Amino acid sequence: MTRTVHTFCRYCLASCGLEVTVADNTVVKISPDKQNPHSWQDFCAKGRTAAEVVDHPRRITAPMKRVGDRYVETGWDEAIADIATRMNAIVDAGGPDAVGAYYGNPAGYSSSNLMFMNAWMDAVGTFNRYAVGSVDQNAMHVVAEKMYGSPLMVPVSDIDHCDYFLLVGTNPAVSAWNWVESVPGGWRRALARREHGATIVVVDPLRTETAQRADMHLAVRPGQDWALLLALVKVILDEGREHAQDCETLATGMTDLRELVATADLDDLARRCDLPVVEIVSVARGFAAAPRAMVVTRTGVSLHLAGTVAEWLGHVLNVITGRLDRPGGRRFEPGYVDALRLAGLAGAKPHLSRLRGRDLVAGAHALSELPDEITTAGRGQIRALVINSGNPVISGPDGAKLDRALAQLDLLVAIDLVQRESHRHAHWLLPAVHWLERDDLLAFTSNLHDEPYLHYGVRAVQPPPQAREEWRIFVDLALAMNRPLFGASGLNGLVRVSRRLARLTRRPNVEFGPLWVNRLLVATSRKVNGRRIRWRDVLAHPHGWVLGPREFGHFRTALRTPDKRVRVAPPEFVARARDLLAEPSPQAPAAYPFQLGNRRRRHSMNSWLNDLPGLHPSGKGTEVLVHPDDAARLGIDDGDRVRVHSPVGAVQLQAAVSDVPRPGVVVIDHGWGSRVFDPRGDAEPQAYGVNRNLLVDGDAVDPLSQTAALNSSYVAVERVVSAAPAQR
Repeated sequence: MTRTVHTFCRYCLASCGLEVTVADNTVVKISPDKQNPHSWQDFCAKGRTAAEVVDHPRRITAPMKRVGDRYVETGWDEAIADIATRMNAIVDAGGPDAVGAYYGNPAGYSSSNLMFMNAWMDAVGTFNRYAVGSVDQNAMHVVAEKMYGSPLMVPVSDIDHCDYFLLVGTNPAVSAWNWVESVPGGWRRALARREHGATIVVVDPLRTETAQRADMHLAVRPGQDWALLLALVKVILDEGREHAQDCETLATGMTDLRELVATADLDDLARRCDLPVVEIVSVARGFAAAPRAMVVTRTGVSLHLAGTVAEWLGHVLNVITGRLDRPGGRRFEPGYVDALRLAGLAGAKPHLSRLRGRDLVAGAHALSELPDEITTAGRGQIRALVINSGNPVISGPDGAKLDRALAQLDLLVAIDLVQRESHRHAHWLLPAVHWLERDDLLAFTSNLHDEPYLHYGVRAVQPPPQAREEWRIFVDLALAMNRPLFGASGLNGLVRVSRRLARLTRRPNVEFGPLWVNRLLVATSRKVNGRRIRWRDVLAHPHGWVLGPREFGHFRTALRTPDKRVRVAPPEFVARARDLLAEPSPQAPAAYPFQLGNRRRRHSMNSWLNDLPGLHPSGKGTEVLVHPDDAARLGIDDGDRVRVHSPVGAVQLQAAVSDVPRPGVVVIDHGWGSRVFDPRGDAEPQAYGVNRNLLVDGDAVDPLSQTAALNSSYVAVERVVSAAPAQR
């Protein structure tokens, strides 16, 4: 019997509404839900092919224990008991920090995964927490916390009224105006504004799909976005083009900002970013003069050693030109749950990493520190690690170093759908549940949509009998380890009692779990447009629910700074900018003359989904783009096999001669190079592309965000095999 389920995609924050056709617990078809009033316009092949993951031939469907070089299926009782016993012994010997955890992107798009993972880590008492955010988005969190008082305060874009878009390190023609905000159909809406006279300026080392449609493309030198943005700030302040009222009443620290720009030389900044002064001045004046404008900074800004300074200066431009909380600029969407307040109440305690002495960022330490924390002896040395829905060997820098470290662990537990590259040394493989197989209410991200929006995503199909939602795995571990969830005395007893009641009454919803939390969040949610949300209203909107019109005026009240003003010149940022100005203009090392760039692909999601032939039938993602001028000097032709190498690693792949990158930049797509193993038998691993992050040194990081130079490391390129037929 065929039925239709309406839910939403959980591959990215766009959360596109889906119409899923199901027959006999099998997904037959996934289409956009055009009855969804908000989020279906960016529907893409990732959502359309989601059933390929559910039905993956190598999917893990039961707990699997490593026995020698093979894995054998077991039951959950054995898995939880063994893991809990070994973890307790490790904690007893080395302290709570001897147990660590890493989570990847999929965990962030579950309403229950991260909450209960943190509950388990609080139970253990470990601060060795690592997250994918240190790969690409820490700079945003650091800037938000220092400027606005909360690492989660992210302004969203009012595209429909904007007259001037300054897009830095972003490619919305492909990424759909989606990162730590969601604007459905954002690029289409921006182009519609352009038809009405709006200007689009793109800053990117690559001539991206977005740059091709822009009015101006500034092909900035990788890693030098900060110099361009500081130059724009300087022109605006030096020429008195700032918004006087906001600079006086909304911002604090303007004197320090003015002193910084006074010490900067415009010609020097132009040399650093390798752009003509006349273009910089033109953009600064055009942006300041536009009636309504916005700066948007994204991943491309963050993946550098100066990424935090660049991210900060992008926000500064919006502040000093009066673009915050006004039509056509960036505003704060409060959502139906006050995520900023809840994050403040549950904020992570301060903690410095054992070896580097670095702070947590957004509740996690930098992935680049994980290998040494595993291999360096001493109390707190990580001996047990849980990898939760992630593939850090592929996602992070110097994956070979991390792979060697993972092989030395006493206990490695992987929670995922298949066994990936980062799981090859795992002692236990635990079967996760796909989002098509679970319910979700992404309440904590409701302030990241560009309008008040709520959607309860229901499961479309039942999971395999032994697959288990991640939240339950973490609760079971805490109970088996006899350590209190959330570190709260008595909570484990409540969980046990609720489970007994659920069994006795045959009402599964009686058990303590995500549904309790979701209903509590709705019951205590803020009024939206004067209306209180009720749970039955949530269930009555299977296509999603736009709660009311977009509103301005929430930004200042949402600020978490003591004086309710924006800190426009945090001392740490100013000091880092001064250090950058004191450094010589960047020069490529003679042995490594190229900078390694990246590009966004519509059908990829970082290191996630690059193992699906249905998404990538052409096998793309395994080539290196080389500018024609560089290719001519190197004697490289289209299709040649080349070796790209750095001081820490090397890869071989096919060259594609292209004028997409600026000269001096070579581009290899991020997220490829993982293998999918067959834990049940002797079949060879399935390999997909090459891991470009093997070329990136993890020791050198942005001192503010702890992010490695994934998009500006220096490499060399040499031809290995010619694609041309041999001459006779």
